[in-house]
Amino acid sequence: MKNKKKLRRNGAVIMANLILLLGSLAYIMILAVLNGSLGFLSAMGVTLFGALGIAKFLGESISLSYGALVALAIGCGALRGALRYFEQYSNHYIAFRLLAVLRDKIFGALRTLCPAKLESKQKGSIIAMITSDIETLEVFYAHTISPICIAVIVSALVTVFVAVVASPYLALVALGAYLFIGIAVPMVSSARLKESGVHYRREFASFNAYFLDSIKGVKDIVLNGAGKEREKEVRDRSEILLGETKKMKHDTTRAAAFTELSVSLSILVTLAVGILLVHTGDLTLGKMVIGVTAVFSSFGPVIAISALPGNLTQTFASGDRVLDLLSEKPVVIPVENGEKVAYENLSVSDLSFSYDGETEILRDIRMHAEKGEIIGIVGESGCGKSTFLKLLLRFWQKSGGSICYNGIDIDRIDSENLLDNVTMVSQVTYLFDETIADNLRIAKQDATEEELISACRLASVHDFIMTLPDGYQTRVGALGDNLSAGEKQRIGLARAFLSGSELILLDEPTSNVDSINEGIILKALSEQKKKKSIILVSHRESTMAIADRIYRVENGRMTEA
Repeated sequence: MKNKKKLRRNGAVIMANLILLLGSLAYIMILAVLNGSLGFLSAMGVTLFGALGIAKFLGESISLSYGALVALAIGCGALRGALRYFEQYSNHYIAFRLLAVLRDKIFGALRTLCPAKLESKQKGSIIAMITSDIETLEVFYAHTISPICIAVIVSALVTVFVAVVASPYLALVALGAYLFIGIAVPMVSSARLKESGVHYRREFASFNAYFLDSIKGVKDIVLNGAGKEREKEVRDRSEILLGETKKMKHDTTRAAAFTELSVSLSILVTLAVGILLVHTGDLTLGKMVIGVTAVFSSFGPVIAISALPGNLTQTFASGDRVLDLLSEKPVVIPVENGEKVAYENLSVSDLSFSYDGETEILRDIRMHAEKGEIIGIVGESGCGKSTFLKLLLRFWQKSGGSICYNGIDIDRIDSENLLDNVTMVSQVTYLFDETIADNLRIAKQDATEEELISACRLASVHDFIMTLPDGYQTRVGALGDNLSAGEKQRIGLARAFLSGSELILLDEPTSNVDSINEGIILKALSEQKKKKSIILVSHRESTMAIADRIYRVENGRMTEA
């Protein structure tokens, strides 16, 4: 039982949360439901007017002429087409509008969770959510909400119609069939399909993540001779995914077959009750034909509901993952309408930090920096230097102590204002598949070409860019694979110079460059200290040559050298 509870939220809860996302688009959904209901009633009208013609022939008192009945049947057919079009147009309009809204919400959630929560998430799983999971939700908005509402409306109207025109007994049989096919069957099917659907989505996301990692790291896989092992693992995971797919399809087919059987039995029971009522004299043959025809032609909407669990298991699994992300709380809550600063100095006192609340990574950290200084922080890899820089940007929440800018604690400073004052160049610079100029302008959207060139000269990357076919308009290629790690790092450094921030945090800025370029970069940094403060983290002692003061990190503690 515990494992089942952990599969996902209750289906009704997921549906309710997804419907709440409709917001101002709810009126279009209402319009789609009305069009769908009237459209299906129009489709029923074709057969019903035919049944009225037969009833008239059998002696029932029908005021309409045969010609009028034929004309009305044809009119219902034409009207059905028009209403069906508007129903589908409305549903898909809502679906695609909401998909855009959901992608925007997911991006906003990722932005809020970044970087603390995202460091523990697989990139492939996130990509699967933004692409496959969001597309799956299109089924819910375009093909789920409307059919359920249409089934309720049509079933209620047909039940009343049959009770008034034919017999209450036929109406009761029809109502029982609607409830069984539209509620009992989907509930049983959903319970059976739930587990297989969730397992499929989970394996799909896991396979996506592993496959994306394999593609990104294919160069290292080949260089290290790990191709066969990786290929075997991809094949094994693919087989597991195929197995989950087959299981889900098998369960879906069984559910569909049971629905068809239920409809056939309902039709036979309705016909039997109609014949019995005629035999006992409680119903005329003409009215029986009208009532039975109305019931026969009304099962479409409840069949649509009964078929939903096959899609809904996927929809609920995808919706649950999306709702999980949207409801996830960030490790650090952004400060809005906080105090604003114009950087002059930084003071850190008694700072401590732990990722899990138990093992301290940093403790009793003390340091200070003034505008116009270059501060060096040196230490072995894994000693907490990079973590310290992230704390200065409030990417993580400090466990204790204080980080003060101009004497104001970081927890009281407006988050956007903090990022305007402080920028960071990490060890790995991500470049988008756009031009080099576009990648640089991430730091300053309205930067002129002269500003781009100036920043790139400072980062010792301008000459390299000018050797490229289109200079600053050269596309860097998917994931930046057309550039070396050192070139990416220097573009990241150029971004920092372009941003205009008063405090620049540099995490191993020369780790991927040779000694000549290191000297050029360090000279540029030394010249920049007249205008800015720089905190320079490195495990290289040579990089510390330009520092005004140096702090050494060992065993989670920082001491001034």
